[in-house]
Amino acid sequence: MAGFLFRAALSMVGLWIATRWISGIRIDDAQTLVLAGVVLGVVNAIVRPIAVILTFPLTLLSLGLFLLVVNAGMLGLTAWLLPGFHLSGFMAALLASLLVSLTGWIGSMFIGSRGRFEVYTHRGR
Repeated sequence: MAGFLFRAALSMVGLWIATRWISGIRIDDAQTLVLAGVVLGVVNAIVRPIAVILTFPLTLLSLGLFLLVVNAGMLGLTAWLLPGFHLSGFMAALLASLLVSLTGWIGSMFIGSRGRFEVYTHRGR
């Protein structure tokens, strides 16, 4: 559960950055931002694996680039589910999904698979 909450927090940070840098995305208030992070986490946990399996042939043909479209679709679904979350179009969703993915990737370098912060040390002989 802690891992999901950390990843939802990372999604919130990514969405907040996207609202600042991308003109086509708008979130009305802080409560909607928190809900958007949680809903995006749930959508990515439940809907995204099904979408990835269904679009596997397109993903193979595009050498994996179609996953960017799937990620934008998950963000669009989240915006559709939340009334205070607005996307102006596909390009805004695509750019925002890139920022959210990048934020999550950078954050995952510090958070382990169980949601705990991991510290790696190297001890010389």
